[in-house]
Amino acid sequence: MKMEPGLWIVVCDGAKALILENAGDEKFPNLKTKEVHQQENPATRDQGTDAPGRAISSVGSARSAMEQTDWHAQAEREFLAKLAVRLDAAIASGETKALVFVAPPRALGVLRQAYSTHVRDAVRKEIDKDYVKMPVHEIEKHLVGMAR
Repeated sequence: MKMEPGLWIVVCDGAKALILENAGDEKFPNLKTKEVHQQENPATRDQGTDAPGRAISSVGSARSAMEQTDWHAQAEREFLAKLAVRLDAAIASGETKALVFVAPPRALGVLRQAYSTHVRDAVRKEIDKDYVKMPVHEIEKHLVGMAR
């Protein structure tokens, strides 16, 4: 993986995103924190208070339970969709030309669905790792190790 100057590395999960920029060069990368996005996202049990609904059949007396809404997963999808919109704006405005995503597989799947054409064209690599809780120097060490 080439880490050219100005490359943005987006390290995220469903609740936090770090946008890092390579302020160094390809041989000696130097990741600097450009932006941090975070949201408070409690568990579904703490967000929803009502019991799941019930559906009554229009013919006969059959009833069935409805699945409870997963508010936690819905908030994660919304967070990642907003992140994709921010990255699209950055590419359109010329803030960056290339992106690398580092995220758990589930978050990468949600992000891929939210990619615009600009973002899709700018993606250089997707790495399915969860590095969002690591300090930036540790993230840099892991990515440089992958590049060699």
